[in-house]
Amino acid sequence: MMVKAIQLQICGLVSQRWSWKPRTVSSLSSFSSIPYPNPYSKLLPITTVARWVRFVPFHASSSSLPSAGNVRNIKFCQWCGGSTKHDIPEGEERLRAICTVCGKIAYQNPKMVVGCLIEHDNKVLLCKRSIQPSHGLWTLPAGYLEIGESAVEGAIRETREEANADVEVISPFAQLDIPLIGQSYMIFLAKLKKHHFSPGPESSACQLFPLDDIPFNSLSFSSMVVTLSLYVEDIKAGKLKFHYGTINKRVSEDCKLKNFFGQPEDCMSSARTSEC
Repeated sequence: MMVKAIQLQICGLVSQRWSWKPRTVSSLSSFSSIPYPNPYSKLLPITTVARWVRFVPFHASSSSLPSAGNVRNIKFCQWCGGSTKHDIPEGEERLRAICTVCGKIAYQNPKMVVGCLIEHDNKVLLCKRSIQPSHGLWTLPAGYLEIGESAVEGAIRETREEANADVEVISPFAQLDIPLIGQSYMIFLAKLKKHHFSPGPESSACQLFPLDDIPFNSLSFSSMVVTLSLYVEDIKAGKLKFHYGTINKRVSEDCKLKNFFGQPEDCMSSARTSEC
């Protein structure tokens, strides 16, 4: 078996979509697109998709990307308040912030964001954000995974908080890593248990959109653009898959990395505008 990688370019944003192709040798990553039964097989073929989405072949690279975690911004110890020094601990390869008082090392790790792609009556449920970042733009209900939750439990909770909707998760749909801002998205396919939804505290509106009416030009984050584009493509092809990818973001002059680490995926509207 061999992995075939496809590059998804969305106004300078890049995603890798991995799919299995029968071959005799496997030399790349084991990440894959996994077909599974299509619970929405009765949907009519979709004839439109965001015009600025295109797929082109490329060779996967193992080189690491810049990260939003800047260790030199950590000046004080989170445990005792002592000042930190910046050094590479023995046996490690990365620069770390090390407390000069208690000796503890401050490790920076990515945040996991979980959410649901909800289909109902051949439409998908989107929420309009009433908070920053991306105030007034549309998104899938999603948010940070909490300690003590499974990814599914977190996605269900976020959907209830943002859309006042109770859902049943069907299957995972996409995992999208965004190294530059230290986030990894896990999006699940889900269906409404009851035909009821309304805006939560972080939403100003909730609406079901037919797939050919999805407001791609008014989506909040690159992860939402990629997820919904892949979903439309899968429905159009008549086969839903699990997608893994990396979104390579670029930083513009009006889109700095200040306070990115640990924050929601930020400054997407300005970044997308400046790069298109």
